[in-house]
Amino acid sequence: MGAEGGLLVAGGPVVWLLLALSVFTLTLIFWKTARLLSLGAWSGGRAAEAGVAAFALGDVDAARTAVSGRETLRSGLVRAAIEARLGAASDAAQREEVERVGRARLEAARRGLRALELVVTIAPLLGLFGTVLGMIEAFQALEAAGAGADAAALAGGIWVALLTTAMGMGVAIPAGVALAWFESAIDRAGTDMEDLATRLFLAGAPPPVARAAE
Repeated sequence: MGAEGGLLVAGGPVVWLLLALSVFTLTLIFWKTARLLSLGAWSGGRAAEAGVAAFALGDVDAARTAVSGRETLRSGLVRAAIEARLGAASDAAQREEVERVGRARLEAARRGLRALELVVTIAPLLGLFGTVLGMIEAFQALEAAGAGADAAALAGGIWVALLTTAMGMGVAIPAGVALAWFESAIDRAGTDMEDLATRLFLAGAPPPVARAAE
């Protein structure tokens, strides 16, 4: 077994827990990045903008075409808003429906963030727990050795114990950075969605010709 394997054995079960947690965290970050890319969280929303602009000009067909088949956050919201505006429901009911769709899509985009929050919280605590256990073992050994205690052995026990704290921070820091990055992208998308929906409603009801074409 190499030096790395020796450290894992010396660190005890907490090190193995943190190693498993790091693999889980890395997998979650990759999955969440791919998921938000597919939802267009970092895109500029050009299709959604084109849909709103076309609707404001009374060209419902062009507005629908602009967002057709797109499942991004912004385009999906604009598509739902267009269909709501073309419905027979009252203006208030249309707004409620668009808000419902927007909340549902943002909630789906946030899926997995709670797990990252949990990693950010428990990884340092697990590391600290491992360090405390290691320190207890080191001082127990010191007590058992009595007057013949070896300072070098004590120092070795302490740095091995501190290994778990370093590992806990090494897991929590990337998870915290990724969490902030994901939340920022989702919040920005939410702001854009609200702006697009507001502009679409301010454009007024579709012209009678557009309704008759339905």
